[in-house]
Amino acid sequence: MVSDAENGEKYVFYTGKALRDMHNEIQEVYLADERPWVVGYSGGKDSTTALQLVWNAIAELPQQKRKKIVYVISSDTLVETPVIVDFINQTIQRVNEVAIQKNMPFQAEKLKPPITQSFWVNLIGRGYAAPQQSFRWCTDRLKIQPSNKFIMEKISKHGEVVLVLGVRRSESMARAQVMSLYRIQGTVLSRHSNFPRAYVYTPIEDLTVDDVWGYLLDNPSPWGNNNKDLLTLYQYATGECPLVVDDTTPTCGGSRFGCWVCTLVERDKSMESLITSGEEWMRPLLEIRDFLASTQDPKNKSLYREYKRRQGMVSFKSDGSGVISRGPYKLEVCKEILRRVLKAQVDVRSKGPDPNMQLILPEEIHEIRRIWRTERGDWEDSLPKIYREITGSDLEWIRDDLGSFSGKESRLLEEICKTHEVPARLVTKLLDAEMQLQGMSRRSSIYNKIERILAEEWRTEEDLLRYFQDNNPAPKNAPGGLK
Repeated sequence: MVSDAENGEKYVFYTGKALRDMHNEIQEVYLADERPWVVGYSGGKDSTTALQLVWNAIAELPQQKRKKIVYVISSDTLVETPVIVDFINQTIQRVNEVAIQKNMPFQAEKLKPPITQSFWVNLIGRGYAAPQQSFRWCTDRLKIQPSNKFIMEKISKHGEVVLVLGVRRSESMARAQVMSLYRIQGTVLSRHSNFPRAYVYTPIEDLTVDDVWGYLLDNPSPWGNNNKDLLTLYQYATGECPLVVDDTTPTCGGSRFGCWVCTLVERDKSMESLITSGEEWMRPLLEIRDFLASTQDPKNKSLYREYKRRQGMVSFKSDGSGVISRGPYKLEVCKEILRRVLKAQVDVRSKGPDPNMQLILPEEIHEIRRIWRTERGDWEDSLPKIYREITGSDLEWIRDDLGSFSGKESRLLEEICKTHEVPARLVTKLLDAEMQLQGMSRRSSIYNKIERILAEEWRTEEDLLRYFQDNNPAPKNAPGGLK
């Protein structure tokens, strides 16, 4: 790799590709049509290289030819590793400022999941178990859906778009195969796996890791970042998280440029190394991540998770072992996780670099409270009490549109149901369904709700296991409904 002329004109990558040739290719693709570009930026080395190459190539064009907009998007899952959040925010701000100063057609923004689909709302609110390889619910809700929504909006506005991604063939064999599968013959573009009117351009696909670092260290950031700072962030990193636009993208679990709650890896070595290198204030975050990972241990699942699925049915594993496939976290477990997150937030605010750091947003807390009260039978309205207990303060709690039942009524109902041997949760679900439709002019849907609730499995876990043993070999799924 050499760079022995001014402006990098003779810069050659290890792959044998000259920087001038890469700039020419980018310019040719940019000028070929009117389709706007969407550049995925994660803050990592690959996406930074792709964005910097695109910027520098377009900057060489005459002003009158730099008309086609280039959107720069970065996914904010709301649980990003805190050390990198400020770095990405700063970059987005600088890109927008310098773009205006230098009349560059770039527009950068962060994409976030809707609060109703955030990580904590799903995990603490609905009780979704911590993500694992067989159930990566986080990837779709936190990354794919927000990115796809943005892409679809631009397709609707412009007709077609070109998605520019900083991915390389040498990352993995699977990545190389996916890139080849959708390639349009005779061009450098590929078809998008989901959207027929979106095309994918991967300008750094043939570069190696050494190429990427060599380029970044020899070519200053055009928007004022110091690429050596990026190298420092990577000193102990295990990888980076690219912009995820479909389910073919491999997990970025354990990456310094990923989510601090990620349980898709056995250990988060990147966060461990951050703590070892001086970021001791992050230890409470690692402890939460490790706790969530421990709930995936088969030996612990019965302690943390319901025996019923969210729809109220019960499934046995297909191997005939009589083991139940567990459902969501129990409400008490969700309460404990919330306590841990709030306690960690208090700790990092007092010991970390940002006294206003938010590990969980107030909007998420309000939505979790709503779900607990209307879907999970929390008549005690325990969330405000937990929040006050941990933080010593209150939020502006919403008093309308919530169930009118209280903890006193919950305790009374428990006693009555116990006397009559009726599941208390069955009665609370029926009453909650009635309350949610109260006052509506058309109430025909209440019958469907009642039918669905009655069709759920209401036998105890012990009765179900006894049923399985008495009927061995049993079917894969024990029948549900009231008996």
